[in-house]
Amino acid sequence: MASLVHFVYSKPFSSQTIRTPHLPSTSIHRWRCVVRATESDTNEDRPAETGSSINQILGIKGAKKETDKWKIRLQLTKPVTWPPLIWGVACGAAASGNFNWTFEDVAKSVVCMIMSGPCLTGYTQTINDWYDREIDAINEPYRPMPSGAISENEVITQIWVLLLAGVGLAGLLDVWAGHSFPVIFYLALGGSLVSYIYSAPPLKLKRNGWIGNFALGASYISLPWWAGQALFGTLTLDIVVLTLLYSIAGFGIAIVNDFKSVEGDRKMGLQSFPVAFGSDSAKWICVGAIDITQIFVTGYLLGDGKPYHALALVGLITPQVFFQFKYFLRDPVKYDVKYQACAQPFLVLGLLVTALATSQ
Repeated sequence: MASLVHFVYSKPFSSQTIRTPHLPSTSIHRWRCVVRATESDTNEDRPAETGSSINQILGIKGAKKETDKWKIRLQLTKPVTWPPLIWGVACGAAASGNFNWTFEDVAKSVVCMIMSGPCLTGYTQTINDWYDREIDAINEPYRPMPSGAISENEVITQIWVLLLAGVGLAGLLDVWAGHSFPVIFYLALGGSLVSYIYSAPPLKLKRNGWIGNFALGASYISLPWWAGQALFGTLTLDIVVLTLLYSIAGFGIAIVNDFKSVEGDRKMGLQSFPVAFGSDSAKWICVGAIDITQIFVTGYLLGDGKPYHALALVGLITPQVFFQFKYFLRDPVKYDVKYQACAQPFLVLGLLVTALATSQ
């Protein structure tokens, strides 16, 4: 899904695209056709040759130009986006009340984290870049696909390998947990379908800021939590509702990522929040979704007789609000990475507090 970081150019650039067919459901394209950004007469819109190798591996801005195909493949999966999914699995395991620090339980959780992070999030990020290659040719022409650093067939192969690996691990976890109904398999399959329709036409949920951003938030918060809880315990209706509510905060976080792509989104007809409402309104919708959701969850914990957990959550909301005013509300494009680095750790800690409060 959308990268958590941005890259700013000092002057506009042109792009040239070649229309390519949609990703097939049963076969791999043999026809090679790569979307490329055209080179300008200057070097100003090219990635810095002195960029960071670490940034390249993580899939974030300031990346070093790389020719090693395995490093490029890893870059497409955007490892920087894996931690929220891995953390979500840990929250679900905590909420189950049945996780024990035994070798078997740790091994189960690690496999579930690999399924959620490197495999299915990697699949999501790669397929999103595939269907965004024309937009990236406008917004981020240095990325692997628009720059021509990796071929079409190599990208499609990666998409299938990651998808099948993730769904396969989900089935293995169901067998390992002794489930009579393969709940984790269906969660993985459902999440993969959401990822596909989020990025791919004709539905392409990301065209609509409301639906697309909520789908993104639910994928990052609810789905890994559900998988972790189902692995060690029982997934109950109240947890489903609570985590879907928490996904509204994820919806707000997703808006943060929209600010870096305004130019390309507008040209391609995507109604992201900054495009539809303007930057000023969009940034207030963003922080409102994040803060109001957490305040509501605080009230839920108080009503459930968990005052200490509710107090801890208030303590974690406060620094988030501080960093919103210090960075994000001042300039959501310039400070989006710094804001997320400072504020999101408190949000994910709040998820764990909520999980512990609701443990069965």
